[in-house]
Amino acid sequence: MNVNEKIKQRRIQLGLNVKDIADELGISRATLYRYESHEIEKLPISIIEPLAEILRISPIELMGWDEVSGNQNMIPLVGSIACGVPILAEENVEDYVAAPIGCNANFALRCKGDSMINARICDGDIVFIHSQPDCENGEIAAVLIGDEATLKRVYKHPGAITLMPENSLYPPLVYRRDELNAIKILGKAVGFVSYF
Repeated sequence: MNVNEKIKQRRIQLGLNVKDIADELGISRATLYRYESHEIEKLPISIIEPLAEILRISPIELMGWDEVSGNQNMIPLVGSIACGVPILAEENVEDYVAAPIGCNANFALRCKGDSMINARICDGDIVFIHSQPDCENGEIAAVLIGDEATLKRVYKHPGAITLMPENSLYPPLVYRRDELNAIKILGKAVGFVSYF
């Protein structure tokens, strides 16, 4: 049973109506109907815990996560990022993944390409990110350039920033003065899972 069917079934089991749940979550009845009908497949991360509480089940049971992951932190895996849309907005969340135990991450990114292979981060790997607006020189961070997220080592200089790949085939990305307005550090890499 998928999460959408589970919401409806559990709501009916408990004798709850759509209006009561929608009001408690601060969403419209139409949105809750869209969750139940599978029109909206992926629940926003902010809804999962309060909805599970209303339905009197655990978030793990609601989402159908593997019980083995019960002691792990399930965090959103973020896909492509639309311009102007917050990184954890519903349309950016591809899935939820278990962060390694002790990994203080807020979200994860799936890596594309081979620009970080010398840091042992390969194409398809999942990197766990702790949200923070800055990082130390030399740390690997998720950085938003315009509307695209990239993973690079960050080096800050007066009036400039260098995003350094971990592969000599790729040149450093250097941004100066007004170009810095398009750069935003999303957070520091705190772990990764390799599938190779």
